[in-house]
Amino acid sequence: MDPKRLASRVGGDAREWDEEGYRRSVLLERELSSRIVFRTAFAPSRNPNPESIVVASSDGSISLFSISTCVNSFTRPMLQNRETDEKLALEILLADPHCTIKAHKGPAYDLTFYGNDEEALLLSCGDDGCIRGWKWSELPKAGIAISNPGEKLNPVIEFINPQHEGPWGAISPVPENNAIAVNGEEGSVFSAAGDSCAYSWDMETAKKKVVFKGHSDYLHSVVVRKSSSQIITGSEDGTVRLWDCRSGRCAQVLYPGKIGKLKESTWVSSVSVDASENWLVCGTGRGLSVWSLLSYQCIFSTDSCTSTQDLCFHENQILAVGSEPILRSFNINGRLLSQVQCAPCSAFSVSAHLSGMTAVGGYGGLVDLISEFGSHLCIFCCKGADEL
Repeated sequence: MDPKRLASRVGGDAREWDEEGYRRSVLLERELSSRIVFRTAFAPSRNPNPESIVVASSDGSISLFSISTCVNSFTRPMLQNRETDEKLALEILLADPHCTIKAHKGPAYDLTFYGNDEEALLLSCGDDGCIRGWKWSELPKAGIAISNPGEKLNPVIEFINPQHEGPWGAISPVPENNAIAVNGEEGSVFSAAGDSCAYSWDMETAKKKVVFKGHSDYLHSVVVRKSSSQIITGSEDGTVRLWDCRSGRCAQVLYPGKIGKLKESTWVSSVSVDASENWLVCGTGRGLSVWSLLSYQCIFSTDSCTSTQDLCFHENQILAVGSEPILRSFNINGRLLSQVQCAPCSAFSVSAHLSGMTAVGGYGGLVDLISEFGSHLCIFCCKGADEL
C-alpha cells in the first residue's frame, strides 16, 4: 500500500483533504435533518414540457428552480432493485434556486397560481395566517436578492386571517392557513385555516367575502368545484364538507374518516376533484377513498398502516403520497396501477404536469422529479433562504 495513503488513513494526513466536499456534505446533512417541502407546483409556461418548478418550504421561503438545470446537473439517477429489498443508494443534488423570496414568518404550507399568462400571480400561504401574492413575471428579478440582500420583492396583495375574541376580551393569535385554492372566473381565493373555518377572499378588493363555519377542528385542505359554485374542505375532525360559495352554507357532509374496518375516526389530510368534477378523492390517516359527487356515496376505500398526506387526479389516475417513500397510482375503481419508490421518506406534496412529469416533495427538503415512465430524472435538496 502507498505509504501516503496508509498515513492518511492511520495518522490523519490532511494534505489531500477536500474542504469543499466536506462542507457540502455537512450542509446536505443539515438540510436532510431539518427542512421540509410542503408544496411543489409546476410554473405556467407555453412550452408543453415543464420549464421550472416552485417550492414552498418549512423555513417560509418560496423558491424557483430551473428543471433543465437541475436535471443536467444530476450525475446519477436513483438505482432501483425491484427484486430485492436491498437499501438503494441515492445521489442528491444540493440545488441553487434561480430565485427565492422569504414569503412567510414560519413555514410556507401551500402555493398556487392565479391565472396562466404573463399577468399571473403566485399565491402562497403559511403559518403566519397570511396569503400573499406576487407578480409571476417579476419573480425572477428576486434573484437579485441573492447577491444583494438590500433588494426585496414585495407582495402586490395580502390577506390576513381575522383574530377571534375570547373570554374577558382576550384576542386569539392569527390562525394559520394550511391550504389555498382559487377560482379565477369569480375572482376569489379560498383558504383552509387553523380556526376550523374556511375563508373566501376577493381578489379585486382584497377583502373577506364569506366565512364557512361548521367543522369542529382545523382544516387541512380546500378545493374548488367551479361547476357547482362550491368549495370542498377536509378537516382534522374526519369530515369533508361541501359549501355553497355565495351563501356560505354547508350543502353536504361526508365522513371519509369513518370509512374502513376500524371504528375510530381519523383525520382528512387532503381532497381533490377530477376534471369532470363528479369524483372526489379524500386522503386520510389510514389511506384514501373515492366518492361520487352525484350520489355522495363512497365508491372504494383503501386501508393502510400509513397515512395519505397528499393526492391529486392526473388524467384518469389518482396519485397519492404519504408517510412512506412510495408514490402510488390508482385508477378510479381503486385498482393499484403502480408503485414507485421516491426520495423523501415522508412526502407532503405530489403535483403532476400535463407532460406526465410528477414532482414529489417532503421531508429533508427533497424534491423528486419522476418521468411518466417512473424513472427518476432528478432528486434535489432545496437550499434555504438563510443560506443564499
